[in-house]
Amino acid sequence: MNTPLMATLAEQLDKGLIVPYLGPGMLALCPEAPVPATPLALAELMTSQVSVPHKIRKRLTQAAQFIENFKHRKSVVHLMNQAFAAPTTPSALHLALARSNAGLLVDAWYDDTLATALAQVRPEGGWLQLQGLSQSEHFGHWTGAYAANGEFLPQAPGGAQPILYKPIGAHAPAGNYLVSDSDYVEVLTEIDIQTPIPAAVQAWRSGRHFLFLGCRFDDQLTRSFARQIMKRSSAQHWAVLPDEPTRMETRFLQEQGITRIAQPLASFATGLVEALQDTATA
Repeated sequence: MNTPLMATLAEQLDKGLIVPYLGPGMLALCPEAPVPATPLALAELMTSQVSVPHKIRKRLTQAAQFIENFKHRKSVVHLMNQAFAAPTTPSALHLALARSNAGLLVDAWYDDTLATALAQVRPEGGWLQLQGLSQSEHFGHWTGAYAANGEFLPQAPGGAQPILYKPIGAHAPAGNYLVSDSDYVEVLTEIDIQTPIPAAVQAWRSGRHFLFLGCRFDDQLTRSFARQIMKRSSAQHWAVLPDEPTRMETRFLQEQGITRIAQPLASFATGLVEALQDTATA
């Protein structure tokens, strides 16, 4: 249903004034997504293959750190590559966002779904992917830049091409992951002064609104990344949160000027896709 809110969001997206910010919950929109869709599911998958202490088996960052310490960093990367190797079919909303005029799309999970959607709707290329890098593998370099064809770019080019920003890394094209405790400690030490945030992301977010989809803010890490990525943006944002937010989530939403949309993600997705289609044909 194309409600006034949907029409507003579609219009703002069409004008490039909204930054979509996707979380792992977006995978629920994909048909039979074959990759882990929650930190818990990922932790359980990793620890089913490598023995870790029982008390941290369900804690992703701690489990990954244990594997890194007692196996090798390469073991962590191998497990992550296996977990996200299967291709995921983009949902209608993934495709609509990829087709929209959003100049910046943030995707805070490791799957390749949004990149696949961009490749499908923009076969000629013309978009750029920026990924967060682990300091244990790329000391002194916070971000890797990749062309639409997966080619590594020593320096992110300028220009107005759309940017897919993967702040915690991604499976493709190079298996870059922020997943262990030490990965996050390094980034969080610097993130307040914005060092890990690419300059192109800082420039584009200025004055713009964020639309959070498939995200929860019931964890300090997700709140910290969202807070720092949206710094110096506008004062009006939205988040689709069908479940009642926790006390800390409610506080975060209030602090950041985020309006909660208490609607199931699937029905919201249907409405926004319809509104974007109406806007495109208007």
